Amino acid sequence: MTLASPIPQSPPLMRISCDRYHEMIASGSLREDDHVELVHGYLVTKMSIGANHSAVVSRLARLLHRMLSDDLIVRSENPVTIHEYSEPEPDVVVARYRDDFYADRHPHPEDILLVIEVADTSLAFDRDAKIPLYASCGIPEAWLVDLNAGEVTRYSQPDGANFTVQQVCRKGDALPLPGGSGQVLAVADLGL
Repeated sequence: MTLASPIPQSPPLMRISCDRYHEMIASGSLREDDHVELVHGYLVTKMSIGANHSAVVSRLARLLHRMLSDDLIVRSENPVTIHEYSEPEPDVVVARYRDDFYADRHPHPEDILLVIEVADTSLAFDRDAKIPLYASCGIPEAWLVDLNAGEVTRYSQPDGANFTVQQVCRKGDALPLPGGSGQVLAVADLGL
């Protein structure tokens, strides 16, 4: 016997702004253990993080801290405010240095030089929703680390909701680092 749904069609979804999102956090309606991020005005459940994912994020953060100049800040798994309706939490962000380390606000697109998403089960969402979001606000570069394929796709030159340049990098390849230092990060060093 098949039971009819009590709701004949899906009700409309409600979009919320970053301000409303912050109010929900401040009031306790949302807690840290809810594991959500705000993307295009919708609360999106973040995927559970496995050991390999954590290791690659930690390795990336450590390598970038060591290699980049002191006028840049490396942030791991912290929010960035993209626009009024999006405050995702990328795995790694390279932002311009501020003395307060962004104590009064999260980095905005004009502060960000590089966004890195590390993905296994979240690959489709990261590639199809978050990467275009980063392009749409003019972040100059994004990397998508595909743990399953063992490769990094480097996206650059944003134009609208797309990056016009995409480069797939594997072991043996190197990724240029932001900041104009000419340094590169070897894909093999990520432990993929």
